[in-house]
Amino acid sequence: MKLTAERMYQASLDKDSSFEGTYWMAVKTTGIFCRPTCTARKPKKENVEFFLNADEAMEKGYRACKICKPLEKLNETPQYIQELLAELTHNESLKIKDADLLKRNIEPVTIRRWFLKNHGMTFQAFQREFRMNTAFKKIKNGESIMETALDSGYESLSGFNESFKNILGVSPKNSRVQMIIDLKRMETPLGTMFACAVDEGICLLEFTDRKNMEKQFISLSKALNAEIVQGENKHFKQLEDELVEYFEGKRSQFDVPLFITGTEFQKKVWQLLREIPIGETRTYKQQSELLGNPKAIRAVGTANGINKIAILIPCHRVIGSNGELVGYAGGIWRKQKLLELEKAILF
Repeated sequence: MKLTAERMYQASLDKDSSFEGTYWMAVKTTGIFCRPTCTARKPKKENVEFFLNADEAMEKGYRACKICKPLEKLNETPQYIQELLAELTHNESLKIKDADLLKRNIEPVTIRRWFLKNHGMTFQAFQREFRMNTAFKKIKNGESIMETALDSGYESLSGFNESFKNILGVSPKNSRVQMIIDLKRMETPLGTMFACAVDEGICLLEFTDRKNMEKQFISLSKALNAEIVQGENKHFKQLEDELVEYFEGKRSQFDVPLFITGTEFQKKVWQLLREIPIGETRTYKQQSELLGNPKAIRAVGTANGINKIAILIPCHRVIGSNGELVGYAGGIWRKQKLLELEKAILF
């Protein structure tokens, strides 16, 4: 599908998020440039011009829009929130209250809104969930419930038990037979991602604005019969390091362990995806032929669409029979950027 000026203008009128990262629209009368999804009032068509990257717009003298902030990474976690999360990671009993936020010149209402929008819970609820994740692992490793409760900042065992059960669905006594899935946000040049992991490996990696993201979480939770809880995991550091190397063009394959959930057919499809060499693409038809079932094109496409581990299981390397980039839940523009990145890694 050719990216014409008409198509880009219409996408901006529609605030179409599937065009994010594909182009930037500059307004001649105001001297600013925006994302396709900018909520500012749209100018007349004769007053705009389009750029395929932000640098070109700035070279022409345009300034970044203060409303849609086109120079920021998509859905990026603000630096001050990244710092708060780092503190929680390094101090399991830490409780950051509204008064503590005000001392840092951070407005509690702003934090509350950000966490509700991006995590579906308040900052205080997020902190409780994070502490319970750490407590769960300690109890699972044999530490006493009383000692764990004190380490988690609770003064009474009853308060700890109640909070533990509300978040994890079981009491601390019964937690040794329970399983949880760790969840963390990760920043990448193409936008923020959710990562999930268990002891065996990474079981989900998705862009936070992926279509039907909630369905992916529900599906994973059901498949493993486990609660998804904010928290750290031994595999997250390796994943973050490898993603940095990949986006810098220094890594052509991933070594972080994966824990894949799905039917036998889906696992075969996903394994085939991992066998597509970096820098190359295959069609859905070619994938179905390699599976030994040339008529399974639609089933292959469906399996690709519900792949929970983006990039590491490279469903972005499968394209339409006519060569068009189709069917990527993270957005066609990301599919294009990933393929461009991978071709560049080869040279």
